[in-house]
Amino acid sequence: MHELDSWREEMRSAYLYRVVSDHEAGSARQVLFLELARAAEQQAGLWAAELRRRGVAPPEAYRPDLRSRVVAALIPVFGVAPLRNMLAALKVRGMSLYHGPAPHGTPTSADFREKRHRAADGGNLRAAVFGVNDGLVSNASLIFGVAGANADSAVILLAGVAGLLAGAFSMAAGEYVSVRAQREFYEYQIALEREELDQYPQEEAAELALIYTAKGVAGEEARRMADALIQDPDKALDTLAREELGLNPEELGSPWGAALSSLFAFSIGAAIPLLPFAFLSGSLALPGTVLATAICLFGVGAAISLFTGKHALVGGLRMLAIGGAAGAATWLIGRAMGVALG
Repeated sequence: MHELDSWREEMRSAYLYRVVSDHEAGSARQVLFLELARAAEQQAGLWAAELRRRGVAPPEAYRPDLRSRVVAALIPVFGVAPLRNMLAALKVRGMSLYHGPAPHGTPTSADFREKRHRAADGGNLRAAVFGVNDGLVSNASLIFGVAGANADSAVILLAGVAGLLAGAFSMAAGEYVSVRAQREFYEYQIALEREELDQYPQEEAAELALIYTAKGVAGEEARRMADALIQDPDKALDTLAREELGLNPEELGSPWGAALSSLFAFSIGAAIPLLPFAFLSGSLALPGTVLATAICLFGVGAAISLFTGKHALVGGLRMLAIGGAAGAATWLIGRAMGVALG
């Protein structure tokens, strides 16, 4: 029954709010989560009244389910920030407090779009660079391992192609599952928020004002901001998802897009150490692979430095050292196995 499920969800939220509040004892966040716990209990009371109106007696007491008890037990050990996605999935609001600074004014749709494009563009580029790096290191190591066993060029080429295909499709499948799961999580949480906004707009405004207050906004200003946002349902839903759940409703990536991007990026990286064996003959193929891999490892390391803030030369040399160590290790293992197997 929908009403009973909603009662359980609100009581579960209240239970976890109190656990978080206890963990935040002595801080402004303690007060916020206590207020959110009370608000969730009030919401549960409304659902209980609806159950009685339908002739159904609500449960006498709430008993946390196993998942809630596990998360509650983890909070004192790890803190709230590392568990914020789990807590958001359990309908615990206020997780945006563990993401960034306090707002300085009423957020706008333009602000949200600008932030989304910056994050999306940077994230896609970062994913592409790391995808190429994964393909490069893994397939180069495979090729060096097979070459160390004294296999001929045809066998090395076949192993490299198999490694490219297996790795690329494995990466694509993993990205599809990961993004699909994240998208379903976002959609479920946002749907819950939309339903609550439609039914209890003033209660949602009060919760949002509490979060703004905990972020350092003065009480009257926080309430004014929250009331102004609630007047625009689309903007209100967007902001509630961000501020209460710590989610970005516009960052619902495409599972197929992520899968294809991962497949192509990995394939590009994995093809580089393979090309010398496709176009060079005899004793030139392996040195060609070593040279091509070394150049690309340095280039990938330099590109990664754009995200880490390290000097490009340092990043390039570090990646060259890491990739070189992986390749040397697999070559030595392949060499030992080739000798042992005769």
